[in-house]
Amino acid sequence: MKDQQGSNRISSGVIAAVSAAVIAVGGGVAWFTSHSSNTPTASSPSERIVQPAQPSTKQPGNEKTANVYWLTPKDKNVALVPQPVKVASVLPNQALEAAFQSLLAGPPTPGTGSTTIPKGTKLLGLKSENDEVHVNLSEDFTSGGGSTSMMGRVGQVVYTATTLNPKAKVYIDVNGKPLDVLGGEGLELEQPLTRESFQKNYPL
Repeated sequence: MKDQQGSNRISSGVIAAVSAAVIAVGGGVAWFTSHSSNTPTASSPSERIVQPAQPSTKQPGNEKTANVYWLTPKDKNVALVPQPVKVASVLPNQALEAAFQSLLAGPPTPGTGSTTIPKGTKLLGLKSENDEVHVNLSEDFTSGGGSTSMMGRVGQVVYTATTLNPKAKVYIDVNGKPLDVLGGEGLELEQPLTRESFQKNYPL
C-alpha cells in the first residue's frame, strides 16, 4: 500500500511538472507570436513614406524658357523681337522643337508681331549638338514673298534656333537638302548661318 501511495505521489508530481512546462512553453509561444506579428506593421509605414516621395523628386528642373522671334517694324526697317515660351523639356532637343512648333504656328495674338514664314510650313526634323543646330523644313518655307520677306523668315529661323545657344551655327535644310538659294529673287545663303553672319550679310 505504501508503495502504491508513493507511486501515486510521484506520478501526480510528474504530471504537475509537465503541466507547468506546457503552460510555460505555451506562454512563450504566445509572447513570440504576438511580438513577431507586430514586427511587419512597424516597418510598413516607413515603406509607405519613402515610395510616394520618389516621383516628386523627378519633376522639378525640367522646364526651360526658349525664345520665338517675330518681326516688328522699327523706323524704316524690321526688327526681330523675342517672345519667351516656357516648355517642359526632358529630351535634349525637346525645348527647341517646341519653340519651332510655336514659330511655325504663327503669332498667338495680334500685338505680338508678324511672321513671313508661309502658312503650312512644317518642321521635318531638328537636331542640336556640338554647337550646331540642323533644321529641316518642308518646301512651303521657300514659297512666296520678295527679298525682304525671305531675309525676315531666315532671320526668324536662325534666331529661334540659337535661342538656347546664341553662338551656335545653324544649317537650314528643305526636304532634307541644304538651302543654298531662297525664293524667286535668288537670295543666296552662305551656310552655316550665325546671328553675327546674318546681321552682317542679311540686314533687315
